[in-house]
Amino acid sequence: MTTVNVNGIRAAAKKGFLEWLAATEADVVCLQEVRSEYAQLPAELRELAGWHAVWAPAAAKGRAGVAILSRAQPSRTQIGFNSAEFDNSGRYAEIDLPGITAASLYLPSGEVGTERQDEKERFMAEFLVHLTQLRASAAAQGREVVVCGDWNIAHQEADLKNWKANQKSAGFLPEERAWLTQVYDQAGYVDIVRHLHPGQAGPYSWWSYRGRAFDNDSGWRIDLQVATPALAAKATTAYVERAATHAERWSDHAPVTAVFDLGQLL
Repeated sequence: MTTVNVNGIRAAAKKGFLEWLAATEADVVCLQEVRSEYAQLPAELRELAGWHAVWAPAAAKGRAGVAILSRAQPSRTQIGFNSAEFDNSGRYAEIDLPGITAASLYLPSGEVGTERQDEKERFMAEFLVHLTQLRASAAAQGREVVVCGDWNIAHQEADLKNWKANQKSAGFLPEERAWLTQVYDQAGYVDIVRHLHPGQAGPYSWWSYRGRAFDNDSGWRIDLQVATPALAAKATTAYVERAATHAERWSDHAPVTAVFDLGQLL
């Protein structure tokens, strides 16, 4: 399973996304910041051979947008999480596959002291309720859950290179980090990459295009796969598919991939 913020899927397709998709072994690919409606997509993106696609564009054209690509046909699809404010914002979609509900999330990035940060906080408050309810309903059906996406929050100091300089920046605010702690401790989810790579810096998944952030690995780990405990326990490997060079990047984010051994779970 892979998650990646494509930073505009039409632009990414011209830089190598389609070649990456053709080579991936993932059974599910969650995309964020698609920034296109289905009708705007070129034919090669509308007709992805071997994939079933769910697209959730934003009502605001050219903004946000998420998608889920799966090799198996979903038994259920859902756009949004029953939020009057956010269901048309292109920030959440989920699908049901055998034994698993998989979701793609693009949490607002925020900006300190602006309405964008207020919007992020409203989203977080509503979304925590959804996460709690989703885990409970899935458990009642004997299902597991994984929410993949750009969470736009670095949880701990190990999750961004320059944490000292960013303590008052959106994405590393104390209240945002505390909210993510609630996702883990209160709602009962597990960060798969951190579960498999405890105590290490990164691995980062986003680097600014400014300066030499990528070359210096001065990044943030904000692209997460967050799962229910039983599913997280079946993750055998998790890694960031970091491009070999700056020139080979097709997004400012890199794909984050997890491999699961589901033989005894499903």
